[in-house]
Amino acid sequence: MAFWESIADLPLEIESCALEGLELQMSKEFTRACTVVRLAGRGAVGAGEDVTYDGLDHVALQLGGAPDLAGSWTLDSFCRHLDDVQLWPAPPVREDSRNYRRWAFESAALDLALRQGDLSLAAALGRAAAPVTFVVSMRLAPLGEAGAPMAERLQLMLERDPALRFKLDPTAEWTEALFEELAATGAVESVDLKGAYTGTPVDNPPTAELYRRVVDFFPDAWIEDPALTEETRPVIEPHRERVTWDAVLHSAADIDALPWPPRTINVKPSRFGTLRELSAVYELCERRGIGCYGGGQSELSVGRGHIQYLASLFHPTAANDVAPSGYNDPANPAGLPRTPLEPTPAPSGFAWAS
Repeated sequence: MAFWESIADLPLEIESCALEGLELQMSKEFTRACTVVRLAGRGAVGAGEDVTYDGLDHVALQLGGAPDLAGSWTLDSFCRHLDDVQLWPAPPVREDSRNYRRWAFESAALDLALRQGDLSLAAALGRAAAPVTFVVSMRLAPLGEAGAPMAERLQLMLERDPALRFKLDPTAEWTEALFEELAATGAVESVDLKGAYTGTPVDNPPTAELYRRVVDFFPDAWIEDPALTEETRPVIEPHRERVTWDAVLHSAADIDALPWPPRTINVKPSRFGTLRELSAVYELCERRGIGCYGGGQSELSVGRGHIQYLASLFHPTAANDVAPSGYNDPANPAGLPRTPLEPTPAPSGFAWAS
C-alpha cells in the first residue's frame, strides 16, 4: 500500500491544541523562530513543527492562539477539514509558508493518531527503519567572528570525524583558493546554488564563473537548484545527471515541470505541505526510479526527528541533509552522533526517540 493509503483511515480523537514558540540565535544576522503544534486527546499528545522562516508569521500565529480542532476524525477527514480552518491570523510574508504551517498540523495529527493506535510509523507503513547516512549543511561565512578562514570550522569537524561529508552553499565570495582547499578534502558531497531564491537572506545571484568553478572543482558532487540562465545553462547542462532540485518543488506535478527528468530530488516534507502530497511524491519517484534524499530547514524541535525518521524509511543511504541539530551550533560541540545515524523510532507515533 502507498504511504497515504496506509495511514489515511487511522482514527483520531482531538481534545485540545496548543502552540509553543521557540527561538535560537544561529548567527549575528539570523534568529531562527519556529512554532511547535501539539494536539492532545485520549491521554496522548502528538507534535509537529512549523518551520516558516519569517518571525512575524510565528508572532501572529502565537498571538492569535491555537485553532479549535476538537473532534473525532480519521486522519483523512481531519486533513481535509484543515482546508477550511484559518491557520493564518494574518497573511504570510511568503506564500510558500502556507505549506510549512499545514505540514506542522498534519504531522502533529499523524503523530497523535499513531500514538492513540499504539503504532509506530514504521509499523503502520510496513517498513523497517534503517541507519541514516547524513551530510552536514554549511554556509561558509567570508570570515569567522575572530577573522578565521572560511573553511576552519569544516576542517575542525573533519579532524574529529574524517568520515563526515558536507553540503555547502558556494557564493561569489568564494575564492579559487577556497575551492581548491575544499576540493582537496574530498568531503564535499553536494552543493546548493540556491538559484530559486529571490528577496531572501540566502539569495545567490547566478554567474557562469561561479557555476564553472562548482562543476570543475567538485566533479562528483550533486548540484542542487542551479538558476538556468542564458549564461549558466551551457555550464550546467553537460552535468545534468548530477543536478538535483529542491526549492521549486511543492507538489508531485512540479517534478514534471523541471527542465529535464531528474535523477534525484530533495524531498522536504514541509515544502509539500500535506501527507497526501508527500505520499504522491514518494510514489512518483518510486515508479520512475527517481532517487530521493531528505532536506532540513533548521528545525528546532520535533521536526528534525520527523525528517530523520522519513529518511530512515524511504532513502536511508542517500546524501540526506538531516544531520543532528548539534551540527548547526557555531560552538562546534564535541561528541555529536556520527553518520550513519542509528534509527531510534519511538514505540508509537511519528517520533524519533530522544
